[in-house]
Amino acid sequence: MMNESKLRDGLLQAAPFIELTSKRRSVRGFLPDRLDQDVLDSIFKTANHAPSNANTQPWHTYVACGELRDHLSQRLLETVGKGENQLDFPYGYKYEGEYRQRQLDVGILLYKALGITREDKDGKVRAWLRNLEFFDAPHVCFIFMPDWCEIREACDVGMYAQNLMLSIAAHGAVSCPQTILGYNADVVREAFGIEQNLKLLFGISFGLEDKSLPENQIVPERVAPGENTHFYE
Repeated sequence: MMNESKLRDGLLQAAPFIELTSKRRSVRGFLPDRLDQDVLDSIFKTANHAPSNANTQPWHTYVACGELRDHLSQRLLETVGKGENQLDFPYGYKYEGEYRQRQLDVGILLYKALGITREDKDGKVRAWLRNLEFFDAPHVCFIFMPDWCEIREACDVGMYAQNLMLSIAAHGAVSCPQTILGYNADVVREAFGIEQNLKLLFGISFGLEDKSLPENQIVPERVAPGENTHFYE
């Protein structure tokens, strides 16, 4: 067993990481200020240290800001916003039981913060369309993997994405991973001039948080470790 001194030292060393991961959350409202290029370079260089099977590093990330960011938002609003979807990977949306309840709970938190009632269909549509405006974030990245990739490589990309969001947080910015940004892959490929052999998984909006917005004050609950982590001897 680890002695008390080593345990204390270990906790002290882990404290910055614990704080970083505890504070990371999905932010749904950003300031217009762009991050400096040297900060962007550092964010993505750090994220690239993610692990992957046999060091294949199957992720491909395309970042947009400025005019291209605005063009992408407009095109996604014109297509996904009107139900014109073209996904590279199917999205089943089959949450049940506790998973469905967690989804409902976070939706209730968000709508309450936005002042949207259960009957306010127009309000719900406006809140949904905010996704396609990247919540006003000045930066948005789209994460692809090669068409030969399967589930194992998708897991690698997921580890990279977590690294990326933690790196964004470590650099003083915030982010929001968005499945919906993968709803029309052809629009995104066309905007970046990407070949069909790269397949789009999802996107991440990021920048500086607008702390004045009520939707950024919500804190979804996390399950206790004992509910999804199991130790055996």
